[in-house]
Amino acid sequence: MSLDTLRESLPAYAKDISLNLSSLAAETVLSDQQKWGAFVASAHAVGAPAVVRAVEAAAIAAGLAPEALTAAKAAAAIMGMNNVYYRSLHLLSNGEYKTLPARLRMNGLANPGVDKADFELWATAVSAVNGCGMCLDAHEAELKTHGVTAPEIQAALRIAAVVNAASRVIDAEAALAA
Repeated sequence: MSLDTLRESLPAYAKDISLNLSSLAAETVLSDQQKWGAFVASAHAVGAPAVVRAVEAAAIAAGLAPEALTAAKAAAAIMGMNNVYYRSLHLLSNGEYKTLPARLRMNGLANPGVDKADFELWATAVSAVNGCGMCLDAHEAELKTHGVTAPEIQAALRIAAVVNAASRVIDAEAALAA
């Protein structure tokens, strides 16, 4: 399934989502690697099969390098773990947990295999999908140290929001058809 086929499969009530997918695929605020990595990481964070397939096909067709594709998936994987852990620390009223070492392997954050700023951008998009404010703050601060601008960060957040919405609509429609 291509991104256009995905857009066409969205029902009429999700026309805005379809239009947003189209405009974000043509986004020029981000480099192609940043943009398509954000799409891939966000799709993997939600995990809707049809959307993952369509987004990966679009990313590969747009020239996303294999190492960037792998790194975007790694961002979704590691943030899937970190977002739950750190969101929990933030939500727990007992501050003692924040003083304990996480004891979770996070080597992928230090050595992502792509430009660190790109990986951080993808981790930010996934953190938005997963709703972890603590991780959003941490990754946004790191992005700022790499000179990433607010409009660039916003573009990744917009991609995350639209991929999330498209995934939910596709899954809901599949549930109705089953």
